[in-house]
Amino acid sequence: MKADAAALDAFLASIERRALRVAETAVGSRADALDIVQDAMLSLARSYGGRDPAQWPALFHRILEHRIQDCRRSRKRDGRYFVELAATDDEAPDPLANLAADPAPGPQRGTESSQALVALEAALRALPDRQREAFTLRIWQEADTAQAARAMGVSEGSVKTHLFRALVALRAVLGEHWP
Repeated sequence: MKADAAALDAFLASIERRALRVAETAVGSRADALDIVQDAMLSLARSYGGRDPAQWPALFHRILEHRIQDCRRSRKRDGRYFVELAATDDEAPDPLANLAADPAPGPQRGTESSQALVALEAALRALPDRQREAFTLRIWQEADTAQAARAMGVSEGSVKTHLFRALVALRAVLGEHWP
């Protein structure tokens, strides 16, 4: 089945927010995450836009993970490490701010949610790459085990093992913030 430009545009629009959150969590910098997601989207469109749309999610995830790894390698090679736990650009609105917003949160709940999200992002950055990848695919992107296995290039059992280890590590680190 050949894809058309409108289908590709719709697919990219449907994944852009989650991809940005995944990249930002992985590299800790909003600016780098925006570059990574844009580069991954362009790469998918150029190299795989004509493929069956059912293949796009796994292909995009692999491209995104490779771009994240490239960014990390570049930082390591250059001897630079950046840790940003909160957005530093106060002028630009956060397109993800209302993604999962409670319709009527109180001030206390908003603060707690914000603190929990910051703690989760920091804990995810500390996970080994495969565990973080399994967590983001299965939990944030709601992929089933088979889809995650295809995207990661591993067996379904490996996905389950990596996810289990990620959840154990996150529970140990997050404690009070873990549901």
